[in-house]
Amino acid sequence: MRNIVKELRTERELSQAALADLLEVSRQTVNAIETGRYDPSLPLAFTISKVFGQPIEKIFFVD
Repeated sequence: MRNIVKELRTERELSQAALADLLEVSRQTVNAIETGRYDPSLPLAFTISKVFGQPIEKIFFVD
């Protein structure tokens, strides 16, 4: 699965740590999601969607 979390985060000038705080996860989790090493749980995907104001399917997609 691919995602545009890094692009959305950098557009908003958020650090990985700042995004992690908003999502209530570790910075390492944000890094793993951005690099594709970790697919978030459904609740976390919904939270990411809410933080960025975008539907899940616009953020995460199958390659």
